[in-house]
Amino acid sequence: MADSISISFTHHGNRHEFQFSPDSTISDLAEQVFSSLSIPQANQKFMITPKLGLLKYPFPDPVLPLSSLLNKKIVLLAPLPSELASLSDASAASKSRQRSFPIKAATPARHRDWRKAQDEVTYTFGTIVPLPYLPNPEKSRRFLERLRDDAGIKASMRKHKFSVAVLTEMNPAEHTTHESRTLGLNRNRGEVIELRLRTDAYDGYRDYKIIRKTLCHELAHNVFGEHDRNFWDLTNAIEKEVEENDWRSGGHALTDQEFYNPDDSGVEGEHMDGGGWTGGEFVLGGNNTSVHESTTQGLGRRELMAHAAEERMKKQRDASKGSGA
Repeated sequence: MADSISISFTHHGNRHEFQFSPDSTISDLAEQVFSSLSIPQANQKFMITPKLGLLKYPFPDPVLPLSSLLNKKIVLLAPLPSELASLSDASAASKSRQRSFPIKAATPARHRDWRKAQDEVTYTFGTIVPLPYLPNPEKSRRFLERLRDDAGIKASMRKHKFSVAVLTEMNPAEHTTHESRTLGLNRNRGEVIELRLRTDAYDGYRDYKIIRKTLCHELAHNVFGEHDRNFWDLTNAIEKEVEENDWRSGGHALTDQEFYNPDDSGVEGEHMDGGGWTGGEFVLGGNNTSVHESTTQGLGRRELMAHAAEERMKKQRDASKGSGA
C-alpha cells in the first residue's frame, strides 16, 4: 500500500503485520488488533523493546506515533479470545446458578449461626477455575479451594460483602516481563480474580501465605481501582482481618502444609501497577523467565524447565542488545 508504514508484532508465538498511514498512533494499532483478532482494547498490553517497555491501554500517550515504533520488537500480551470466552462463560454460569437457587431465609437454631452461614453462601467465590493446560490442574484446584475456604478470607469477605464470580490461576508466562512479575489481577471489580499460584519454572507452587496476601490486595480492588491512600488503607485492613480470623494460623504444622514453600521469600518491596478502571495488578519486581503458553501446553516438568531456560537466555541476549542500542 502506497504511503503507508508496516507494524509487526507477535502474539502467543504468532507473527502479525498490519499496514497503517504514516500519521497513525498506538491507539489505531489497538483498534486494529480488536477488529482483526477480537481482543478488546482493555485486555491489550504491548511489550516494546528496546527503551519503551510495557504500554497498557488506554496508554500513557494515546497519540504515540506508530512511526516511532518502526524497527522495534513488539509483543502483544493478551489472552486469546477463546480464553476470554471461557472466563466469561464461567462467570455467567456462576451468576446463573446464583439466580436459579435463591437463598432462603435461615431458620434460627440453638448451636448454629444461621446469619453467618447465609452470608458465607452469598459473599464468596462463585466458581473455581484452574488452568487445564498446565500440569496437575487438580492441585491448583485444591490451592484455590483452600483460599476460598480460608477462615480469615471468609470472615473478611463477609464483613465487606465481597462477591467474586470467578477465582482462577494465572499462567506465569503470560504475566512476566524483564522487570517484573504480576502476582494477581482483578478484572472489573470482582468479575474475575487471577492469582499466580505456580513458581516461575512450573515445578511447584508459591507459598500459601504469600498468595493469600496477594488475594487480600486483589479483594481491595473490588472497591478501589487506583492505588491511592484509600486503597492501601483497605488492603491493610483486609490483611489484618484475615490474620485475626485465621484461627488455625494458616493450617497445620508448616512442614505438613501442601502449599508451604520455605524458599518463597515473598515481595521484597512491593511494586504495583497504576491500578485503573479494570482493577489492578499486584506485581513482584525482579528478572524472571517467560514461556509462551502456546509452547507449553501438555509439556512435563523437564520440558517446561528447558523452555524456561531457553527463554531466559533469549531475554538476556535481547536485553544486552537493547542496552547497547
